Amino acid sequence: MGSEQRMDASAELLQMATPSALLTLGGAVRGLNAAMARTLGRSVEQCVGRGFGDLLPASQLTAVESLVAHAATTKTVAMRVLEFPGPGAASVVCLVEARPANDPVGGEPLVWVHSLDAGNDRGGLLIPFRLAAEAANLGLCMCSPQERELEWLGGAPALAALFPEASMSLSEVVRRVHPDDRGALRRLVTSTAARSPWIRLRFLTERDGCHHLVCQARRIILGFGGPERVFGVIRDDTKGEARRRRALVALSAERQRAAEIAAFSSAVMTAVTEQEIQQVVLTRLAATFGGTGAALAFTTKGRLRVSSDAGIPIPVAALHGLPLDAPSALPYVIRTGEPQFIPNQEDYIRRWPHGAMVPYFDRLDCGCAISITSLSPIGDQPLGAWVVTYDSEHHSPPDERALMGTLADLAGQALKRVRLQEARVELATALQQTMLPTLPGHLPGLEVAARYRPSRDGLDIGGDWYDAFVMPDGAIALEIGDTQGHDVDAAAAMGQVRASMRAIAAHEPDPATVLTRTNELLVTMDAARFASCTMLHIDPDDGQVTGASAGHVPLLYARDDGSHSIRELPGGPVLGVLPDADYSEGTFTLDKDAALVMVTDGVVEGPALTLDAGLERAGTLAAQAVHDGLNVEETADRILDAAVAADHLDDVAVLIIRRT
Repeated sequence: MGSEQRMDASAELLQMATPSALLTLGGAVRGLNAAMARTLGRSVEQCVGRGFGDLLPASQLTAVESLVAHAATTKTVAMRVLEFPGPGAASVVCLVEARPANDPVGGEPLVWVHSLDAGNDRGGLLIPFRLAAEAANLGLCMCSPQERELEWLGGAPALAALFPEASMSLSEVVRRVHPDDRGALRRLVTSTAARSPWIRLRFLTERDGCHHLVCQARRIILGFGGPERVFGVIRDDTKGEARRRRALVALSAERQRAAEIAAFSSAVMTAVTEQEIQQVVLTRLAATFGGTGAALAFTTKGRLRVSSDAGIPIPVAALHGLPLDAPSALPYVIRTGEPQFIPNQEDYIRRWPHGAMVPYFDRLDCGCAISITSLSPIGDQPLGAWVVTYDSEHHSPPDERALMGTLADLAGQALKRVRLQEARVELATALQQTMLPTLPGHLPGLEVAARYRPSRDGLDIGGDWYDAFVMPDGAIALEIGDTQGHDVDAAAAMGQVRASMRAIAAHEPDPATVLTRTNELLVTMDAARFASCTMLHIDPDDGQVTGASAGHVPLLYARDDGSHSIRELPGGPVLGVLPDADYSEGTFTLDKDAALVMVTDGVVEGPALTLDAGLERAGTLAAQAVHDGLNVEETADRILDAAVAADHLDDVAVLIIRRT
């Protein structure tokens, strides 16, 4: 009877349609379901009693042992992407969760491992392959014979430079291969073997001549029950690789990083459950910021609920369950909203001598740097925080800190949406509203204010946005824009564009250059949405304004004598449409007590309102407000209220800056 009860208790965790298994703390298979047996390419009888890691490819042994040991010793949830042999020629790549379990009859501690649904983020399953390829100085691509396309997935930046576009038609690939090698290429693409032999190809580039490539094809299924794909692994054997132009390498690395940021933003903003947010963060976070491990902490009834990706060197059990008032770095960040970037263990001990991680530092064979970022802004209700760890000393540069804060804010807003369980339109509105940034305060000699309101009559929101931030040289950057569409995807695209422009602006001081680089990024990514935008840099000392426009509505210049003018900025086409588009910029001076008004088209256009009439109406309102001595907040309200009172069918956004 006891034995039967024990089997029933185990079977309860195995009654899943997806692969699932119960393991002993030593990693031996105690029980598994039919789906797991098929994914392992064996029968149930052949698996029971065997080491789980022994049933997977040898390359997965360390990852499996780490995953099981982490769940067994820390008593918390851990995740890892694993490759299974599969039932046929193709191997199966799954996101696997491990968590502690107990046999309720015998009390024996077990580890339950099961595959998670990664259908909404299949790109996350490829991260281990990309990282392995990059570490081995290899390239990774995906071939879709049915669609006749070759898609670049990442790897060594020098190899990525061979493929200037993110995807390339197979006909273009064949055209670039030496005629004598095209037969070998066709055999590689159509191979039905799990892993093809390595073949050599002579590949002609338009920039630096012929390269001798060594290639191999692999067949992989993305997730249990997911699609089968053919992946290509590429090595460049060309002599003199070190002489390749460094600019191409740098551009490829930047493109890859920007694509990772965009993919992270899109995945976290479209997540609809806490589980999906957890999967996105723990799958992508460490790789996005060059770390070796990541953890995610949510707050529940004043205590921390922590999960990790199994790469974090500190036992998560040391953090799990901590109260928010504990004298440790993670609760402090969640409680106050202030991020902590700790470059090494010594700095952690100096700042947090009683911190929860201190007792475990002596067990580490290497150093440990830690970056902790809150999921909610300072002053908001504490939601949680994420942790990125590094296995050596790490000093986070300002642009990395800013980007980590932006992505953490997006994750926090996604968590808020999930917990509120709003309807689709309400979710979309909350997403748009909360993604708009907090404007900088106390700007010397300048006042800035912004307003946003979504469309009416039941329409989903669009992609209007604004942003304002202080540049490294002290100038104030302002931007306003409108992403095509009126749905959640438009809002997600808006968040990607705004985050990308912030990241690019950290390195590029000129608005025209920022627009050019953003356009290159969107075109390279083959973005489904285009965006109009105006960007300004204002020197607070002398009022000099440098600005550029990407197909956006003109600026309004309002003076304290009650007059106004419409200022057309130089620039170029909307972002994300034309490759190699050039953007120009213009300069002028913002006089004291004058204001610049930046709007989206919903403010100045409508069914009964032409653009010229709308600009004249908004300019008159702004100039009268400045003349009446209203501050920028009151001026923004006056313009927005007028737009909402009449012709308000589209999203509307207003951004005003006045020189005092």
